[in-house]
Amino acid sequence: MPLLVDQMGREVNVPDRPQRIISLVPSQTELLYDLGLTTEVVGVTKFCIHPENWRKEKTVVGGTKQVHFDIIEELQPDLIIGNKEENEEGFIKELQSKYPVWMSDIESLSDALDMIEAIGEITCKIKEAEALVVNILSEFSELEAVTQLKKAVYLIWKKPYMAAGNQTFIQEMLEQAGYENLVKDVRYPELSKKRLVELQPEVLLLSSEPYPFKDKHIQELKEVLPNTDIRLVDGEMFSWYGSRLLKAPGYFKSLRG
Repeated sequence: MPLLVDQMGREVNVPDRPQRIISLVPSQTELLYDLGLTTEVVGVTKFCIHPENWRKEKTVVGGTKQVHFDIIEELQPDLIIGNKEENEEGFIKELQSKYPVWMSDIESLSDALDMIEAIGEITCKIKEAEALVVNILSEFSELEAVTQLKKAVYLIWKKPYMAAGNQTFIQEMLEQAGYENLVKDVRYPELSKKRLVELQPEVLLLSSEPYPFKDKHIQELKEVLPNTDIRLVDGEMFSWYGSRLLKAPGYFKSLRG
């Protein structure tokens, strides 16, 4: 087994050509599909919605924060792919004691592209991964630079309100989309309505995930931010760091209007 280093700096013994892969992250599951690993992937999470048919055809091992160890044991994986932010540290450590677990750690577009290439190498899909990276870079290169970023807040949760802050992948995607993130706190801070009013964003973006914001939430927030442009946005375009990145630049263009 070759000894590889994942994005958390951990050494992982991975088979030369993994044949029984479990993915614990929706965006990386979609990546595995787009790399052509339909046969090799045997397990996914209940949140792995792309491709839609995989939740029926593959074994669901649980969620991103909690898994069924007995189901994973039955699958006998020779590679598990996870993510530092999306997966719970405790169960990852337990899985690492039994199986090869390769972890990503994504805060930037560069990290995401490195992850795609690394997974391509691990799964013997190097050419496919390299082609995907080239295409993603091409799509992002066509995004025109914005001279004046709109001041924005990006909400990911309600009760309490939580926003994407610094040191997040969403932060970089906001800049790519033409927004300056007003939330300078690290990671995902809670925000009160009072704080939202103090920030006075030009634009308030309500993500479709992980909390499914709806039109009714726009009306609620309009009561405290009557002069703010409040809109629902596709959270996958801002937070998925696999092959969905191909579609993100086109979506960001549509938001700019």
